[in-house]
Amino acid sequence: MNMDQLKRQAAARALEEVRDGMQLGLGTGSTAKHFVELLGERVAAGLKVVGVPTSEATRADAQRCGVPLTTLDEIDHLDITVDGADEIDPELNLIKGGGGALLREKIVAAASDRMIVIADDSKWVPTLGKFPLPVEVIPFGLGATRRAIEKAFADCGVSGQMAVRNAKDGHVFVTDGGHWIVDAQLGRIADPASLAKALSAIPGVVEHGLFIGLASSAVLAGGEGIRVIERRKP
Repeated sequence: MNMDQLKRQAAARALEEVRDGMQLGLGTGSTAKHFVELLGERVAAGLKVVGVPTSEATRADAQRCGVPLTTLDEIDHLDITVDGADEIDPELNLIKGGGGALLREKIVAAASDRMIVIADDSKWVPTLGKFPLPVEVIPFGLGATRRAIEKAFADCGVSGQMAVRNAKDGHVFVTDGGHWIVDAQLGRIADPASLAKALSAIPGVVEHGLFIGLASSAVLAGGEGIRVIERRKP
């Protein structure tokens, strides 16, 4: 079974949690795209749901698949958000943002009663950090912001190379919100919660890709089938 088939398996398992009348957060990325496509098939068969997309790409996918959409200005909460992740640790802390939608993804996840993360099991790691950590920044004052990020890294015992992300055309990648992304190659993040707090305190940082305490469960598809991991209660 190839990677794409594993992702679709995880998406199908998450879809089993969806009930008629739910308000859903629709994630971004290759695995989340499978969920939107499968959800569209259920909607065509009569399922009544409404979704909030986390990116313009997901909005387009949902419209193509016939999934009704709304916004967080029109509804006051979401029942479930289903989204992918670039890394997932045993505490269900995540690194997200490889696709550049981390800000909207975090807003939608935080507005949800539950967040289900769907992924192939290669995303399951003992410690976050091998995947570059995305930090969404304001272009103005970038030098000062980068210095503040470096200090936050040092204070939290991590270090690594940072680079402004480029798009496929070679120009700077611009998020749906009009911001830039700095990717940090940290290798290992021993205390992701502390680093998340330090990055959030920097004025030029809009958001970062550390999702702490947001995921309630993870659905991982691998060669031996589906694993569902629930976040341990504090």
